[in-house]
Amino acid sequence: MILWWIGDVVLLAVVVPVVVYLLRAVLHAAQSIVPSVQEIATVAAAGSKDLDAAALLLTTQDQVAKTVAGVANYGGSLDVILDDAC
Repeated sequence: MILWWIGDVVLLAVVVPVVVYLLRAVLHAAQSIVPSVQEIATVAAAGSKDLDAAALLLTTQDQVAKTVAGVANYGGSLDVILDDAC
């Protein structure tokens, strides 16, 4: 019977403080996640604003194709004019 009491005292004196220490460490780690998540959310919001202009790339590609075609036509016309002048 006395061994049971000694076991209970050891349990309360050693195991319980270790468990409490570990639980506090886990709680601290969990609480430190919140600011990191908030920082990530802020950066993600700024990044998504940067991507809003990505749709304009299609218009830009179309304009570049038209410009290249116009320059090619001009170069072709210039060749004809120079051939006629000679």
